[in-house]
Amino acid sequence: MPAAASGKGTAQPARTGKAGGRGRKPSAARAEQTASPAAASVPAAPPAAGQTPGQARGRRGRPKAPVTPVRLTMLGGMNEIGKNITLFEYGDDAFLIDCGMAFPDEEMLGVDIVLPDFTYVEKNRDRIKGIVLTHGHEDHIGGLPYLLGRVNLPLYGTRLTLALVESKLREHGLSGKVKLNVVEPGDTVRFGKVSVEFINVNHSIPDAVALGIHTPIGNVVHTGDFKIDTTPILGKMINLARFGELGNEGVLALMADSTNAERPGYTPSERVVGESFANLFRKAENKRIIIATFSSNIHRIQQIIDAAVRDHRKVAVSGRSMLNVVGIATELGYLTVPDGVIIDIDTINRYPKDKIILITTGSQGEPMSALTRMAFSDHRKVEVGPEDYIIISATPIPGNEKMVGRVVDELMKRGCEVVYERMYDVHVSGHACQGELKIIHGLTRPKFFIPVHGEQKHLQKHAALARSMGMDAKNVLIGDIGKVVEITPDKMEVVGSVQAGRVLVDGLGVGDVGSIVLRDRKHLAEDGLIVVVAAIDPEAGEIVSGPDIVSRGFVYVREAEKLIDDAKAIARDVLESCCREHAYDWTTMKGKVRDELSHMLFQKTKRSPMILPIILDV
Repeated sequence: MPAAASGKGTAQPARTGKAGGRGRKPSAARAEQTASPAAASVPAAPPAAGQTPGQARGRRGRPKAPVTPVRLTMLGGMNEIGKNITLFEYGDDAFLIDCGMAFPDEEMLGVDIVLPDFTYVEKNRDRIKGIVLTHGHEDHIGGLPYLLGRVNLPLYGTRLTLALVESKLREHGLSGKVKLNVVEPGDTVRFGKVSVEFINVNHSIPDAVALGIHTPIGNVVHTGDFKIDTTPILGKMINLARFGELGNEGVLALMADSTNAERPGYTPSERVVGESFANLFRKAENKRIIIATFSSNIHRIQQIIDAAVRDHRKVAVSGRSMLNVVGIATELGYLTVPDGVIIDIDTINRYPKDKIILITTGSQGEPMSALTRMAFSDHRKVEVGPEDYIIISATPIPGNEKMVGRVVDELMKRGCEVVYERMYDVHVSGHACQGELKIIHGLTRPKFFIPVHGEQKHLQKHAALARSMGMDAKNVLIGDIGKVVEITPDKMEVVGSVQAGRVLVDGLGVGDVGSIVLRDRKHLAEDGLIVVVAAIDPEAGEIVSGPDIVSRGFVYVREAEKLIDDAKAIARDVLESCCREHAYDWTTMKGKVRDELSHMLFQKTKRSPMILPIILDV
């Protein structure tokens, strides 16, 4: 890590001090709050008889000035899972909350990752004073290298979060070019009249924080991704006391994680997985153990290492992202690894199989992940078989079920014993269920509520939960990407929209793949391609060569000679007709060839391949 992110105190110029301790003096952030939401909504005294409002004088003195609203522009993370990014504004003071990415769905053929549209951020770059990060998951930091390459903004985050960001910046040639400010839970960073307090929460990655945003018109609480874990693997339990203190001060608006809003009850502690690992390792007996999990789930990796030490096994790591995260977490002290426990994957064949645990990526069945390559005998260093006990320690993300199932099937075909999904409690979520969400609502008692981080079904469920706890329906708002929400002590409303959406990354191309390209890729994937090539001499008014037909992904030419001959005849008839009429507009000629061929091919095959006419002028 660079010096800017390597130690405490690097963000001191922006900090106003610690917050959240008992018996402390009021911080500058709270001293700046000139009115609570309740106080700000009290109407001014009416004018006396014969006076105009401008002449009226009372205890308040001057008439009440217009209230500057809090503006929230949702640029991602609403009605979707991933690419979380929100622009927070109060007057001329603005900052971003997170900047994530999403993974492509099955319709996005060839796309590597999905980014938010940064157009509105670029237009307002002069007002935006920084980016505040809640934690180090890809859906919250994955878009940073692409944004920071266009708009250089200082980052504020916890130590592990910024270490993961620094690794990404190094890959994109931005290392040392971005100011990284390390903060800790309890620290406060000021952006003009607004200050942001970092509050410790529990999640499936260490160093996760919620945000207490203090403005002159009231507090806004953003939970980030969280759950309530009373027995966390690393660090302290979520700071529920601070949420309660903010509730007592008065919370103007709450923005809360909705991922598990459909699930009743409480999310189990991460320690449940550790207990399951201990039981499963005993069942594995004399087999090699391979565990696939999210690379960012450092708590789980720690429990695997602890179990390996108890069973006198060595641990190897496979997968680029897993190697990167384990290296960073060990260097910073977030992983405790006794000497000699972790070995290089190249040396695993030197040990008996019952003395090895392999931690790998691929819990979501990703095509290029290490576990998938093992399943299809494509891994250069690991070959799996009957002597392997494989645990997939993750629940498939919606849409990934088929890919995970395919990997499980292939592993079983090779004789592996596979434990997956909800079998034996090998995975717990990092997000709060309904019981925990109710606790946060009860502690903060917000006047307004915006559910965030989820698809429409999650947001709707969370909104219903808020209403069930007595919140007025008109004070609950379900936003959408691109919508601008204004909040004052009196009301919350959508006041407009900005350009927002998604930008697709394919290889080194950012944004050069759009809806039209995706439509063509889908067309090609479903029906294939027909290329028609012909050469015409306009002066002689005749076809010099062709037409020739090339088929790719439509039919096998040698087995469909009659169909190809018919296609050639129709193309020739169309071109000869154009020559007789001296209609040498190439666009028109191509259009006619395409239309006639498309009609004939659909009649005979009920398929509509993409037809690409190429006409040469000789």
